[in-house]
Amino acid sequence: MQVQKSKPGPNQILAVAARLFAEKGYSNVSIRDVCKEAKTSAPMIYYYFKDKKGLFRAAVSEKLSLGQFISRLQETSETKDIPKVVASFVKIYLTAFPEAAFDPGLYMRETAKLDNRSAELVSRQLDEVQTIATSLVEKGVRSGDFRAVNAEEAADCLVGMLNHVVFQKIHFSRSLDIDGKGDVITSFFLNAMRP
Repeated sequence: MQVQKSKPGPNQILAVAARLFAEKGYSNVSIRDVCKEAKTSAPMIYYYFKDKKGLFRAAVSEKLSLGQFISRLQETSETKDIPKVVASFVKIYLTAFPEAAFDPGLYMRETAKLDNRSAELVSRQLDEVQTIATSLVEKGVRSGDFRAVNAEEAADCLVGMLNHVVFQKIHFSRSLDIDGKGDVITSFFLNAMRP
């Protein structure tokens, strides 16, 4: 009796395609490459995704979602203790940042220009992160834990310090002491914001 192999579904195809696009960029990945790696056929890819651009859009949309990360950051504001909120925000930012969203291959089209749709999606989601940080600062100012400042600019400073660490790790493959960096950023920010 022969065991029939199951055909890969759209999720398995997407996982392979996302990895290949991230590693090689859009123009350097063919439908044939995806078929070979996913152990499927071109008609299956065309059935699920219409064409290579459809496959790319689906793979990028799935990889570029910062939704879970944003939800976790929003949860930090549920506490009243501002120093704990800042420490929690920093820890989540540094340990849960979705690094896969910044694989350069996910932004590249066949012309080697940034894919505007992907860049706009990430930009909107990063704006949400900025809004959370701004509301955190506003809360600290209202409670008297922070001095009166422009909340947006203070949030820019906090997010900028966090992004510096995250992008050192992502783009330069630096091995970093995330807990130590988080402690320094938290301490620095809280001292800078003291009334």
